[in-house]
Amino acid sequence: MDFIEELSWRGMIHTMMPGTEDQLRKEMTTAYLGIDPTADSLHIGHLCGVMMLRHFQRCGHKPIALIGGATGMIGDPSGKSAERNLLDEATLRHNQEAIKNQLSRFLDFDSDAPNRAEMVNNYDWMKNYSFLDFAREIGKHITVNYMMAKDSVQKRLNGEARDGLSFTEFTYQLLQGYDFMHLYQTKDCKLQLGGSDQWGNITTGSELIRRTLGGEAFALTCPLITKADGGKFGKTESGNVWLDARYTSPYKFYQFWLNVSDSDAEKYLKIFTFLTKEEIEALAAEHAGNPGGRALQKRLAKEVTEMVHGAEAYETAVAASHILFAADTADALRRLDEKTLLDVMEGVPQFVISAQELKEGIPVLELLATKSGVFSSKGEARKMIQGGGVSINKEKISDPAAAITADSLLNGKYLLAQRGKKNYFLLKAE
Repeated sequence: MDFIEELSWRGMIHTMMPGTEDQLRKEMTTAYLGIDPTADSLHIGHLCGVMMLRHFQRCGHKPIALIGGATGMIGDPSGKSAERNLLDEATLRHNQEAIKNQLSRFLDFDSDAPNRAEMVNNYDWMKNYSFLDFAREIGKHITVNYMMAKDSVQKRLNGEARDGLSFTEFTYQLLQGYDFMHLYQTKDCKLQLGGSDQWGNITTGSELIRRTLGGEAFALTCPLITKADGGKFGKTESGNVWLDARYTSPYKFYQFWLNVSDSDAEKYLKIFTFLTKEEIEALAAEHAGNPGGRALQKRLAKEVTEMVHGAEAYETAVAASHILFAADTADALRRLDEKTLLDVMEGVPQFVISAQELKEGIPVLELLATKSGVFSSKGEARKMIQGGGVSINKEKISDPAAAITADSLLNGKYLLAQRGKKNYFLLKAE
């Protein structure tokens, strides 16, 4: 596989420094991509960069994931309107380990292959580097004029940031440039990868290598991922879509991809999966013939969910997605963990009932009409039960005299009541 060819047809190249392609075809090349360590999980905004690293390794080259422990303590002005929160070392180390565990699903860190992935943290080489040494050895090689010309700096100076640009942030491109220089010297790293908003910082590094060492280093960026409607990719009403199931359940993760627009689905299949060009073209043709079947979205959601969370989590997410719309899902409902259950029931009216009373059993009419507001009266509840229109936990209630006990609770605390075909209510026992 050819890295540039692979990324080109997938639409994953925004800008590339001249000579990059020749370098990659000449020899196994080492490249790095920087990752912000401000959380102990990646989110899908990181995913394009991670996919670049994986393609890079699949094409026979050596990827390095650089955790920005030092630069994360400062804040990058690129694409930002405010400085970041600064982190202590213990938090940074925790975040680094968590991120490496996630990256291990994508990259080979553990084999004996010459192109096995590595993770480094720029805090390790910056923490003992004095300001005077840095100013003398690095700062003198890059002029203020050069630094001022960068788009990320200009945007902040021209009023996009309310408080302007601090000196701390202004030095960020020098620090990132030194990272590239350090890895060039210690790891023979000749290429830096990143998002298009990082172009200015990346080229500062290649310029620093040229001026200080007389070496040649290269840059390649991917486009910032957008949605067809102009909205920000990866953001939902509840915030970032995280790769860690603690923050975004596999069900919600799956739903995010399942609900992308038709125009975005084919683009995202190219960027976020390893399907071939022919496979994607076949899916696009199938989708065009039957848009209602949503072939593109279903395959996208499957591929990305399995890649991030595994096949079992994908199957659970699919089963959870069908629970509100299918009749024979009682078993699937009982298998859901609490977080997924609550995600599926998001927006469903909820009522609190007595766990103590439920131990002794609550008559179903009383449960639905007195202890909760599923029905306005026992008479209304009785009539619908007799008509076959009431279910508890997706199982029909046929006897108005039945009692519901704690044995029916999902995850030890929930009951799902259904009135008619589309009206659901979640009862929580406390």
